[in-house]
Parts: sequence; structure tokens; C-alpha cells
Amino acid sequence: MPIGPQRMPLMDHLGELRRRLTIVVVALLVAAIVIYMATPTLIQIMMDPIRQFLPNGGQLTVLSSLGGFTIRFKVACFIAMIVCSPIIIWEIMAFILPALKPNEQKWVVPTVGAMVALFFLGMVFCYFVIQPAAFGWMAEQTRDFAVQVADAEDYLNIFMLLEIGFGVAFQVPLIIFYLSILHIVTYKTFRTNWRFIYVGLLVFSAVVTPDASPVTMFFMFAALVLLYEASLTVARVVIVRRDGAAALQWDREDYERAAEEKAEKAIAKSR
Repeated sequence: MPIGPQRMPLMDHLGELRRRLTIVVVALLVAAIVIYMATPTLIQIMMDPIRQFLPNGGQLTVLSSLGGFTIRFKVACFIAMIVCSPIIIWEIMAFILPALKPNEQKWVVPTVGAMVALFFLGMVFCYFVIQPAAFGWMAEQTRDFAVQVADAEDYLNIFMLLEIGFGVAFQVPLIIFYLSILHIVTYKTFRTNWRFIYVGLLVFSAVVTPDASPVTMFFMFAALVLLYEASLTVARVVIVRRDGAAALQWDREDYERAAEEKAEKAIAKSR
């Protein structure tokens, strides 16, 4: 997949955007069509971590004549998005690559790898930890006053939204990392304002989780705090090794000024 030139007119940028969106849409469509045939097996796999909390021995119920097709189509699109996530992430990064400086472009491939890894890590964490806890809590709220029907569409919608929510939420540490090493927000700012950031992560967790369950919210919050601290630790190592300890307090202007001075010294040395 070639990466476009650095400077293009507006219409060429729009054409480049359309081309990359077309690649993403075609990849998703082809993957969804192929995956559709395997959706019954995939739905059984999706239900495995929560089957013990389903009524009627874990048997799902479809409440409309077109419900089966609708559910299979949604699941096919969901799995297609997971399968095609490396392509989607690559096309996004390749589109914004020309806006980056040469010394920043070297981070693109590691970034794509990290984004894909974090996305899958978030989904795996959700599948094995969050899904049983969330559905167990929700089933407990109903058991004492009503008979629950395992509506397939309802259960699968919540399942898929949780998976997507955690996959996307696990990208937050990568954003923090790049804001730090590119000095868009100083490392010192992240460290000194950690209380406000923790509150922001808690609010973000409440917004992203679709089931209004305190269980999923606090699990996501705990995971994001750990990933936040890990990303800042890695960012500190990168900044100190690249620019020195003083750079932990640099803003973007300081960073660009230091880069220009380094480039001038390199040119002078080459002469």
C-alpha cells in the first residue's frame, strides 16, 4: 500500500482520502460476506464466557422473522471489523503520515503495530474478564423480580459494544504516549495533573461502557490507569534517551527549537 506524497492540492488530498476509504470499505465488505457463513459457530464462541448467566440453559431467543438474518449480518460486520483492523489502522496512519516531520515518520510502523496490539488486548481483556462480570451483575439485578428472556439481539449487541468499547479505550495510552514524546503536552503536565487525568479516565470509562454497569466502568478505569502509567513510564524513557532529562519539561516550541538546532549542527558537521 503506497504512501502518498507529502504535499498535494486539496482535491488530491480528498482523492487520497476517498481511495483509502474505498480500500477499507471493500476489505470490510469482502470479509463480512465470507464470515457470514460461519456466524452460527462464531456466535456460540461469543456466548461462551456468558453462557452460565443466560436463562433457559444458555439458549438464545430470536423474537422476529428477520431477526436471524439481522443478527448474523451484525456479527459478520463485527468480526470483519476485527479481522480488518490492521488494514483500517494502517490506512488511517498512512493518510496522516505526510503531515509528520521526517524524524516523526519513523514511528508510524511501530504505532500501527502498537494500535493493533492494544486493540486486540482490549478485546481479549473484555472477553475473559469483563463479559462474565458484566453479564453476571446484570443477571443478578433481574433474578429477584422477573423472568429473563435471552433475546439474542440484545445480548449480542451489548457483547459487541463492550468488545469495541474496550478495544477503542485501550488506544488511550498510545495517545498519551505520543502527546508526551512529541511535547504537544509536556510530560511534567501529565505527571503533576494526574488527579484530574484520573477523573477524566473515570468519566471516559463511564461514557464508553454501554451497559451502565459500575462493574464494567471500574474494571475499564483500573485497566486504563495501569496503561496510562505504563505509557508515561515508556514515554519518560524515550524522552530522556532522545533529548535529555531537561526535555521532560519541554513544550512543542522547545522541542522544535531543539530539533532545528540539532539539524543545524548536523549540517555544520557535514561541511
